Parts: sequence; C-alpha cells; structure tokens
Amino acid sequence: MVPEKPFPPDPIAALTFPNPYPFYAELVARKPLYLDDALGFWVAASAEAVTAVLASDLCRVRPPAEPVPRALLGTPAGEIFRHLVRMNDGPLHGPCKQAVAARLASIGEAQAATASRHWARCLAEELRPADDPGNLAGFHLRLPVYTVASLLGVPADELRPVAEWIGDLAPALAPASTPAQVEQGQAAASSLLELFHSLLAGEGEVAIANAIGLLFQSHDATAGLIGNALVALGTHRDARERVAADPDLLPALLLEVLRYDPPVQNTRRFLVRDGVVAGQRMREGDTVLVLLAAANRDPAVNEDPERFELFRQARRIFTFGAGAHACPGDALAITIARAGVERLILASLDLERFAATVTYRPSANVRIPGRPAV
Repeated sequence: MVPEKPFPPDPIAALTFPNPYPFYAELVARKPLYLDDALGFWVAASAEAVTAVLASDLCRVRPPAEPVPRALLGTPAGEIFRHLVRMNDGPLHGPCKQAVAARLASIGEAQAATASRHWARCLAEELRPADDPGNLAGFHLRLPVYTVASLLGVPADELRPVAEWIGDLAPALAPASTPAQVEQGQAAASSLLELFHSLLAGEGEVAIANAIGLLFQSHDATAGLIGNALVALGTHRDARERVAADPDLLPALLLEVLRYDPPVQNTRRFLVRDGVVAGQRMREGDTVLVLLAAANRDPAVNEDPERFELFRQARRIFTFGAGAHACPGDALAITIARAGVERLILASLDLERFAATVTYRPSANVRIPGRPAV
C-alpha cells in the first residue's frame, strides 16, 4: 500500500483529503495570502486575509466579464443562476437578498424544527442507514431538500424527484462542471422552474430562482454539516458522551463542527479592477480562492484551534462568509442538521466506525462525507 502523503498537493485537492487541516495550518502560518502559480489564482488562508478579501470593494462574486458562466448562457440553469443572491453584486444584489430574506422570514423556527424531525424520521425508516451505511449519503443529502422543499409548499409526493433534480443541478453550477453535468443540470433546471412557477405563481423570477437556490445551497452545505458532525462524534469521545447524556448540547456541537470541520471549505472572489487587497497588489480579472476552513483554524482568532471544544469561548466562524454575502440560512441549516444527527444517534449508527472509514464526495468547495470505505 502506498503511504498517504502528509499534505494534499494544493488547496483544491485539500477539500476531499482525509485531514486537510495541517496543510491549512501551514498556509496560515507561512503563506497567509499568496499567488499559486500552478493553479493560476491567489489563495487567502489566514483570518486577516480572508476577512480583507470578503470585505474588499474590489472583489466580486463573479468575474466582471462573465456574470453567468458561458456554459449556462441561454439555458434554464443560467436563468436560475443569474438571479441568485449569492451570484450577484451591486444593484441586483439588493432585490435578490430581499427575496431570500422574505422567504426565510416566512419559515418559523418551530415550523422548521417540526418539518426537520418529521423528514429525518421518514428517511431513516426508508433508508435504514444504521443497517446499511451506504445509504448515509442519501440520508444527509435528501433531508435538507425534503425539509426546505416541504416548507416552500412542495407536495410530499414531489419531494423525491425534487431532491434528484437538485442533486443534478448543483454540479452543473459548479466552477469545474463537465459538459455531461451541465446537460443533466439543464433538464433538472427545467423541471424545477416548471414546478416552482406553478407553486409560486405571480412572485416573479427573482423569488422563484432564489427559492430553488435555497434548495441546492441547503443540499450540499447542510448535508456536509450532518456528515461532518457524525465524524466529530465518532472521533471525539468526550463530545460523544456529553451529547449522549444531554442531546440539548447538539447545537453547541454543530457550531464547533462549523468551525473545526466545516462543510463549506472555500469560496471565490474576482477582482473588478486593479488595486490592493490585504496588502497585495492585484489586477482586474484576478481570482482569489478564499479558504474559509483555514481561517476557522487560525490561532489569531480561535485559541488552540486544533482542539475540538463544545464550550469554546468567543468562537469565530467564517463558514457562512461575511459582509454583504454572508449566508442568511445559518439558523435553518443548524435546525435541519440537529434533526438529522439526533435521528441517526437514535438509530444506533456506529459513529466510531463511520468516522474511521469515511470518504468524501468529489466537490469544488463543499466537504461532504460520502459512502464509508469498505
């Protein structure tokens, strides 16, 4: 057997590496913001650099010359993409953000918790992930979509196809999508648009696109949070015993997972004009890979960052971003993840075995545990 390399070859490969955090720590300490010649873009790793990039007026969420990926232009997926709050800056960002805020405001905390527990129970009974760990990925990928879709008014008999469509759409919108993924995503986007035009008739394209956006954002990020929380419970015996004794500690556990082993590991920003960002001169069109997961482990903002601590004081979490593009769905994600983790604990999932054998799904920015290794 070839021994595992101690570090991944680059920050993109780190995402699915069994333990990318020593690599991130090395970047924070020695290369907090640097130009990666092999990858062709800047990499921001330290909390200071990440904060500066996310706050900079020079940085945008899309390249100035390509607000919609060329592969999606004139397609149903492109129609969704161009209205998404997380893919817009300037005048378009305000109306998009309002659409998302209004949609989230319509979902009460108690309503979200009830729906999350209901669908966690239904999926656990259907998939029996404790008996067949190969079904775990299906559980934590479908639960967020079932919960959010049902809260948006999708009928129960439509939830399974909606989850499948979202599973096809998300890769099509990723930076490194293949032609086959784009083609499959187009069919999914058409079906989603048709469904949501009927459900949200009269609400307008921005509201419809961002309702769909809530689904695929929760699909990946919340699935990763559930899976990484299971890894944390399987790895950290003290936390596992505390949560077993007091399930009300699960929100605290999830907050520490969001810092310690976050689902969203990175995001990107693009320079709209020449200027200085975090002390480095950059040019219009430059790309910055923002390592949120590395910033979470920066000792300058989180003392003893390699320690998993349920009761960590003054915890700093970069996982949901910052500034105008900070994710507004953090509370909903934690609510759904709590229901999923609770249900899997009740199902007597072998958490230690799961943590010891876990592998990660291919992704450009989200760390999602997949099928355990055989």
